[in-house]
Amino acid sequence: MNKDAKIYVAGHNGMVGSAIKRNLEKKGFTNFVTRSFEELDLLNENDVADFFRAEKPEYVVLAAAKVGGIIANNTYRAQFIYENLMIQNHVIHQSYLNGVKKLLFLGSSCIYPRMAEQPMHEEALLTGLLESTNEPYAIAKIAGIKMCEAYHAQYGCNFISIMPTNLYGQNDNYDLEKSHVLPALIRKMKLGKFLMEKNMDALRADLSKLPIEGVDGSFDMDVITNVLRKYGISSEDGKVSITLWGTGSPMREFLHVDDMADASVYLLQNYNAPDTTPSHVNIGCGEDLSIKDLSEIVRKTVDYQGEIVWDTTKPDGTPRKLLDVSKLNNLGWIPNITIEEGIRRVVGNY
Repeated sequence: MNKDAKIYVAGHNGMVGSAIKRNLEKKGFTNFVTRSFEELDLLNENDVADFFRAEKPEYVVLAAAKVGGIIANNTYRAQFIYENLMIQNHVIHQSYLNGVKKLLFLGSSCIYPRMAEQPMHEEALLTGLLESTNEPYAIAKIAGIKMCEAYHAQYGCNFISIMPTNLYGQNDNYDLEKSHVLPALIRKMKLGKFLMEKNMDALRADLSKLPIEGVDGSFDMDVITNVLRKYGISSEDGKVSITLWGTGSPMREFLHVDDMADASVYLLQNYNAPDTTPSHVNIGCGEDLSIKDLSEIVRKTVDYQGEIVWDTTKPDGTPRKLLDVSKLNNLGWIPNITIEEGIRRVVGNY
């Protein structure tokens, strides 16, 4: 890749896309083309076609997607499969039609079967049933992988796919209805800490920056406490508790988004679409921990002193999700940021 190559980063305002763009900039790339959602609706086939014909990017990073945590995935099932399929179909097909030299498609580790052998290697794809709560999203991402493979097989396109593990970091989503587990833990414990300290100014400022169901810092405290309670943040008789879903026993792997971006750019520069399948590459750190242990790291980092309650009537999700990253390691890349250091960075910048 030449440093002046024209690169389209789809989803450049999101956590993943912005991290990849930062990494490319750090490595000296300068010629970017980007569009916000307001400027280009990737769900609109004609708009995407017009954009590609006008801009003619040489490289495409497809990081745009409809994403969310277990609640959002299970609630907005139709939107998750439809919107992700449409985004992928339009961008990948137009990349082919307009002679893009290389495309990097970002999937998710949820593509693997719920009961896949751990750690999950690339060959586990399509060998069993998916986790039901995020099945629509996973099916869309599997379709994206297979689309890249099919366009390589039929047209010779150099379209590659990567499957990141659970990501966190700068520009993460802290919306309690739609966020993933780690940002939700951080925000819940931050809000719980504000309640414990009776720091209502900080509490109101947090809600003003990111309202919960439309409730911002200007609302009466009764309204604020009610919406916080709905999302498991309670203060009763001076005691503050945070309620989390499930048992805390599921094992999860987490990778800082800056590490993921570095791996993505490394593969963009050093990995080409193979003729064999599966062609995708897992991106992770190769280590996992329980959600309960993760919550304790966040508790310590945030300095939250209240109670943590586990609501065992709520689903745990997949029992374990650990990626086999030997393929990535053999290609020459390893991560640099530990989970403790990564969470310190995120909490410090919250």
